[in-house]
Amino acid sequence: MTRITVDTDLLITEIIKGIEDVKGENITILDLRDIENTVCDYFVICDGNSNTQVSAISGSVQKNVSKSLKEKPWHVEGESNAEWVLLDYVNVVVHVFQKHIREFYGLEELWGDGKITQVPSAY
Repeated sequence: MTRITVDTDLLITEIIKGIEDVKGENITILDLRDIENTVCDYFVICDGNSNTQVSAISGSVQKNVSKSLKEKPWHVEGESNAEWVLLDYVNVVVHVFQKHIREFYGLEELWGDGKITQVPSAY
């Protein structure tokens, strides 16, 4: 069975639309392609204000990507407590945090060698 790979830029665009649809905040794209031995090419990071909103963001991203690109995440973690949900689309990994959890783990600092792009707020 051959698998058609989705264009990464299109995937990131659809992920961001899914985040914005439910008012996810502080959307950041980390380009990790110039760093050796990374698990993926990009991180898309955002936060929500509660576990309810984190769950809503995760669901919205999955629904939007599935509907427009017919793609499902290869792996999903953290949906049960919704403090940090990880959606693994292989080349792109989405991290949906509650604000305080995002600050605690500081992925942007941990992966500081990556190119960081802040996505302007849509609202």
